[in-house]
Amino acid sequence: MPVWQQVLVGIIPSIGVGAIFWYVMRGVIRADRNERAALAEADAAADAAAASPSDDAAAGTGRAPQASAGS
Repeated sequence: MPVWQQVLVGIIPSIGVGAIFWYVMRGVIRADRNERAALAEADAAADAAAASPSDDAAAGTGRAPQASAGS
């Protein structure tokens, strides 16, 4: 077998494993990016809900107003 074929036989498995590793890592990074975006969206929605408590009474959530401590 010529030398160039021996080199290919030695390099092709490494290239294949490298390609599989790259594909898996790309999927992990994309999944992490999507999860971070979803968490940021959920946090923004929770912050918006916490910032406007008067909307709860208008929406009819059934929450009774809390009495102040001084009365």
